[in-house]
Amino acid sequence: MVVKNTLSRLLQQPEGSFFLFGPRGTGKSTWLRAMLAGAHYVDLLDERRYRSYLGNAGLFADELRALAPESTVVVDEIQRLPSLLNEVHRGIEERALRFALSGSSARKLKQAGTNLLAGRAVRRSLHAFVPEELGAEFDLNAALRHGTLPIIRGAADPEDSLRAYAEMYLKQEIQAEASVRRLPPFSRFLTGAALANGRTLNFAALAGDAEVPASTIREYYGLLEDTLLGFALEPWRRSRTRKAVATAKFYFFDVGVAHALAGTRALDRNSDLYGRSFEHWLGVEMRAFLSYSRLREPLGFWRSVHGYEVDFVVGERVAVEAKASRRVGKEDLRGLRALKEEKVFRRLLLVSQDPIESVRDGIRCVHWKTFLDELWSGRLTG
Repeated sequence: MVVKNTLSRLLQQPEGSFFLFGPRGTGKSTWLRAMLAGAHYVDLLDERRYRSYLGNAGLFADELRALAPESTVVVDEIQRLPSLLNEVHRGIEERALRFALSGSSARKLKQAGTNLLAGRAVRRSLHAFVPEELGAEFDLNAALRHGTLPIIRGAADPEDSLRAYAEMYLKQEIQAEASVRRLPPFSRFLTGAALANGRTLNFAALAGDAEVPASTIREYYGLLEDTLLGFALEPWRRSRTRKAVATAKFYFFDVGVAHALAGTRALDRNSDLYGRSFEHWLGVEMRAFLSYSRLREPLGFWRSVHGYEVDFVVGERVAVEAKASRRVGKEDLRGLRALKEEKVFRRLLLVSQDPIESVRDGIRCVHWKTFLDELWSGRLTG
């Protein structure tokens, strides 16, 4: 995997210690080994090493004491042994060691007192590949069907690999959290959540399908966020002319993973699922941009109680509607026209696969490639 400048900035920014979070398969270990080649490396996925620390945490402390002051230490998958954070804290304070701590789950770290490092380690995230990295190798239709996880892109059979990835995550991440006592209901929930991907949360409907209480569904979604399998978008609710909904919507972190969990067999160009996949992919792309650019603007959406909707809003700067159509029609602008009446957002864009750029009622209609060029250059959010 080639690490390009877009991702290089992610780890060149922190001068001191940092956490690097990201789902399995996004390339955290590859990145760390490439960018911190001279560091002392501790891989907690190595079962022998993991068990040795589990039985005697003092071994980790001994390793740190043997290093020269101001050395760099990488601890891969730190969530497997959160107790090591005590020694990390001590190493930072007493020996000026610099730590890079990677993780594919934040739940155990929250429970174990990551606050010990408050102010001593910043947080960064690694996402699946974005077109900015892949350049001419990027294929939109392939991305909409199989996602852009590095571990999947190199697979001989992406669909089989995605199914195996979903099963691996279920076993290695969810079971490891010890938060799900019975896997069958959770497995049913995952399928339902994937089918409802990108829609407003409906705990009651999923509760019926999974045969668990609605409160359990709420906990399940929290688990998905903590294990980095997905993220919630909060609605923008400051609209005055039309009352906005107050319910969040949820996306899985990768389009291909959502398809694997939902059991998608094919993605027809003219289907509703194709349009939803285009929307999903564009949202993931915007989230990655905000993360890598370290912009503090929240990514959200807008929907009125009467059915007007805009897929994504960035703070109160930019509103974006995603349409997979090759020709933009009048009806495609319905949500943006309604939101324009609020006179809040500086830029309103409809992003589609229509190659003809136009401006209609003050709304720019652009091809997705143009949108990405302007997004990653900072022109849209500047």
